[in-house]
Amino acid sequence: LPVKKKSRTFYTAEQLEELEKMFQEDHYPDNEKRREIAAVVGVTPQRILVWFQNRRAKWRKLQKLSIKGNRKYPASSA
Repeated sequence: LPVKKKSRTFYTAEQLEELEKMFQEDHYPDNEKRREIAAVVGVTPQRILVWFQNRRAKWRKLQKLSIKGNRKYPASSA
């Protein structure tokens, strides 16, 4: 039997703003916090879980790039 893929969740600007705000407060919300966020944003806690996983991956990637960038062009000691 073919596995049915979940449809992509599209977030509104307001939802993303709320999610980003929550991400700044806590990168690893627990189950209860995810449920609260889901109620505020209007999606399922499972979607919140996935959003945070993806956002942490993006955050780590940006951290890695900024460290690389700093090594490549060290601040001049004038």
